[in-house]
Amino acid sequence: MGDVVAGRYKKGWAVIILLALALFSGFLTGRAYAVEPAEEDIRSANAEKVEQELDALDLREMEKYLDEINREIADYVPQLELRSLIGKIARGEFKFGFTDILTGLLKFLFHEIIANSKLLGELLVLTVICAVLQNIESAFEQGTVGKVAWTVCYLTLFILALKSFGIALGIGREAISDMVSFMQATLPVLITLLTAMGNLTSAALFHPLTVTVLSSISTLIKNIVFPLIFFSAVLGLTSNISERFQVSKMSGLMKQWSMALMGLFFTVFLGFLSVQGIAGSVADGVALRTAKFATGAFVPVLGKMFADALDAVVGTSLLLKNVVGLVGIIAIFFICIFPALKILSIMLIFRVAAAISQPISDTKLVESLNTMGNSLGLVFAAVSSVGIMFFFVIAIVLGTGNVSLMMR
Repeated sequence: MGDVVAGRYKKGWAVIILLALALFSGFLTGRAYAVEPAEEDIRSANAEKVEQELDALDLREMEKYLDEINREIADYVPQLELRSLIGKIARGEFKFGFTDILTGLLKFLFHEIIANSKLLGELLVLTVICAVLQNIESAFEQGTVGKVAWTVCYLTLFILALKSFGIALGIGREAISDMVSFMQATLPVLITLLTAMGNLTSAALFHPLTVTVLSSISTLIKNIVFPLIFFSAVLGLTSNISERFQVSKMSGLMKQWSMALMGLFFTVFLGFLSVQGIAGSVADGVALRTAKFATGAFVPVLGKMFADALDAVVGTSLLLKNVVGLVGIIAIFFICIFPALKILSIMLIFRVAAAISQPISDTKLVESLNTMGNSLGLVFAAVSSVGIMFFFVIAIVLGTGNVSLMMR
């Protein structure tokens, strides 16, 4: 009898274990099949909320500048369509083709080098003529005629180089102005979304001060740094005309001033943004946490509903702010990189001309071409620095909202 009971007992436990395993495996299977639709539903719901809030924003200025960018980059990189990009990023469907973009940028750089090949030919012809005049200088009476001819040839190269340098400066000025205009169109949208998240302190600080500092530093770079680079190049070329009139030290001093000012502006700007962002986010985080706690704890019945609604609004605004900020970063990159590549192509032309001319031409002439290349490198660095500053502006605005949300 005991054996029969023990056998039934064991069979009962075996059945229970089998049923438990079946239920557990069914639970796992159901979970495995249910996760993916749940994630898709969440993404779709987020995308719908983002699109609803997006319709309430004034994006006309951003779309206008993006249309201008698209006209310039259409042949080289994918176009930037604001609402389409925002929808794809919100749904998790956005894919950034780094290979395609890198290929397009290299294609653009090669196109610019080919377009400036005429400049390279003119520079090489002038250097060859100067070399020939220098070699036959002794054939003229007392060498005076040869020196005059060489000076005329050098002045022609001088004018050609300054003309090209002026074009590069114009490209740099226009690029900085375009970046400032785009930031003035983008910042109000980001500040509006910060306000919707409850970051009132950050919004109040960022909007007037950041726009003022951005415009001021951009104006200083265009009106102080660029002229210093230009005069440094002019004095460097002038020093090579005659050994009796040397201003190379003044040229070097202006070059150092321009570099020091760029570094100073960059440091002050980043320090200002960092302190402003941290102070605003801390104050907003504490205020939001206090408001949420007070609403949920002291308002009967409806308090929890209000707190949950606040979370929903803040979450949607945070997602939309991050998406708009990402689009802004991509746009700033394209606004900056194409003019920078144009300047880089002109710089490469002067560097190549100096390298080819060195075996056959005068040392002064080669040094002049190299000086122009170095000065164009400073213009390239100035434009790139402004682009990096604007990148940090958007990044810090995005980080401000995220930090305040974490502090809640």
